[in-house]
Amino acid sequence: MAGLGDIFNTLKRFSEAFGVAGFEDDIRNIVIDSLKDYADEVRVDSLGNVIFKKSGDESGRRLMIAAHMDEIGLMVSHISKSGFIYFKPVGGWNALILPGQRVLIMARDGEVHRGVVGHIPPHILKPEDAKKVPELEKLYIDIGAKSDEEVKKLGIEVGSPIVIERTVERLALNNIVTGKAFDDRVGLAVLAHVLMEVEDPPVDFYAVATVQEEVGLKGARTSAFSISPDIALALDVTIAADLPGVSEQDQLSKVGGGPSITVMDGRAGSGIIANPHIKNRLVEIAERLKIPYQLEVLSGGTTDASIIALNKEGVPAGVVSIPTRYIHSPVEVLSLEDCVNAVKLVKEFVAESTPDWIERIRYRVVK
Repeated sequence: MAGLGDIFNTLKRFSEAFGVAGFEDDIRNIVIDSLKDYADEVRVDSLGNVIFKKSGDESGRRLMIAAHMDEIGLMVSHISKSGFIYFKPVGGWNALILPGQRVLIMARDGEVHRGVVGHIPPHILKPEDAKKVPELEKLYIDIGAKSDEEVKKLGIEVGSPIVIERTVERLALNNIVTGKAFDDRVGLAVLAHVLMEVEDPPVDFYAVATVQEEVGLKGARTSAFSISPDIALALDVTIAADLPGVSEQDQLSKVGGGPSITVMDGRAGSGIIANPHIKNRLVEIAERLKIPYQLEVLSGGTTDASIIALNKEGVPAGVVSIPTRYIHSPVEVLSLEDCVNAVKLVKEFVAESTPDWIERIRYRVVK
């Protein structure tokens, strides 16, 4: 059974990897190396998803659990003649948090180079400009170069991917940790430990590390089409808004309150209403095993489950999430205890996803 230290080590290894959407090679290699011995089959599809299969009975029923391995990042869009690097976002960024960050830029040969996101110092800003949110297109990266030629000699070019440089560290109390890319390396860590611990699943169990979730759920779409699951879960982060200045009704989930079970997420037409049989099964398991949990109705943001649910004729799907503060920043914060409890919950869900139960919640011929 995964303990706090096991989860911490896995999360740290996954989180600190380089893996901007569309450039997941580093994290993909780490995931394969970590989990290849725990699956009966391992394959990488044409888009770059890693699909681990652990075989069940001969019913042919298939359970898919997905967690995305890509992270939000930046991409070089222009190199000035004086050697400063301009960039565009890959995924959703708040420009407020970028100035002053250290970054890593991957060159054409795969070597990584360090830089900092610069901004005009407050001493020479006009008072009215000092109060404004910086415009993303006016921010730049300084690698210490004096010319564009120096930058290009390093193999940095338009299209080079960029991540924030950050390690995973424990905070002062209560098994709380902070780092970058917990969205969704923590879901990936939970999935990894479920795959490690599940033995003899009742149906074929597919654990999928998906790509390009942050730019349109692309990996989930193609991998679900390939697998054609009968039921599915997505593992991701959710907004922990247990913060000063946030009203009680807007505190969607709380760090340390247990994994979150989604009822509904996303905006109209873009999210998921979780299959009630799956949601209720997760709740029943949590209550029976005395696993703390939270129910979630979210009006913004969604997960791989929303696109898996629309595969072919439709897939009953649900979501289990880890409450995380400061999502889409380099200082995301979560509880390792929530992660351990998520592993317990999802592991039992796999064990109880029998062919008969899956058959009952799939579509039925009425006449």
